[in-house]
Amino acid sequence: MNRRSLLLLSGAAIVVLGGALVLNPGAPPAPAPSGAVLAFPGLAQRLQSAAKIVATRHDGVLEIARAGETWVLPAKGGYPVRQEKVRELLVGLTELRLTEPRTANPEMLDRLGLDDPTNAGSTATLVRVLDAQGDVIAELVIGRRRVRTQGNVPESAFVRRPGENQAWLAEGRIPVDSDPQLWLDRDIANLPRERVRRVSVNRTGQPPLVLTRAEGPDGKLQVSEPADAPPTEETNLDEVGRAFEFLTFLDVKPEAEIPGEPLGETRFELTDNLAIVVRPRKDGEAVWITLAAEGDDEATRLNARWRGWAYQVGPWKEKSFIPLIADLRPAEETPAPAEPAAPAPDAPAAPAGETPPTPQ
Repeated sequence: MNRRSLLLLSGAAIVVLGGALVLNPGAPPAPAPSGAVLAFPGLAQRLQSAAKIVATRHDGVLEIARAGETWVLPAKGGYPVRQEKVRELLVGLTELRLTEPRTANPEMLDRLGLDDPTNAGSTATLVRVLDAQGDVIAELVIGRRRVRTQGNVPESAFVRRPGENQAWLAEGRIPVDSDPQLWLDRDIANLPRERVRRVSVNRTGQPPLVLTRAEGPDGKLQVSEPADAPPTEETNLDEVGRAFEFLTFLDVKPEAEIPGEPLGETRFELTDNLAIVVRPRKDGEAVWITLAAEGDDEATRLNARWRGWAYQVGPWKEKSFIPLIADLRPAEETPAPAEPAAPAPDAPAAPAGETPPTPQ
């Protein structure tokens, strides 16, 4: 390439750049992703004094509070939330980067999901992290998110600072859910049915019912009391043994606020010197339980999680935790529908308007 060609190309580039500046003189240059600024510089250090997280949407407010080293839900009596979910949110805020300025027109913010979060129908979420005195450590309005499907490409979202109209495309993951149920760790226990050796059921107004597992690796639960128990179904007995397998709750309350009428008490004796006492209650169709473990270190760990709490479980768990003898019996077969009776072959046809004679 000669000198004349280089001069021509350089001149063309200057003309193009000049035209761009004329057409868009006031737009700030978008920072390169590698040089994008942090939304909250130095936030990691300030988060050490964080005491509350508040997420506000048009349909409600979620509040998560710090109790010592644990984050809890005050709306659920201070029940612990999923700690890893809180860490994910706070780390996401510290690593969030503003990569590209977008509109500053307040009339356009709803298109990015960044209008006032308290407006009816708004999809925006206002996230605030506060210290123990209620002072703001970090706050941000979060709008529509972009979930990238390509590998090694970070997520992004449209954001703005409260009180400002300038919208930004931000790079990073900032998971926040306003539904408190999504923050709860719903797991209660997961104890294999093979560990259940004996179940003693004392249901109010019913005779005692005892199930015992037969010896051997393939031993099944059987009714050992009453001695004259009617035939039972193995599947129904097995459901009692599976009472603590993948056990989760639908709702949780402090034990002092448990609703419903008591149904009695059931004691499950398991291997490794563990016993669990279940006290179910029924509130309409809802089944609530409290749990108390007896034994060694395993019982101590379980009680540390269960003590002071009442759990609502699925209504089908009533037959697992405090069964009636009728719940263990085989399902009754539905009788086949009766065939319609055929008319008597010698019955004469009745003339119109007359009642046919009754066959003798």
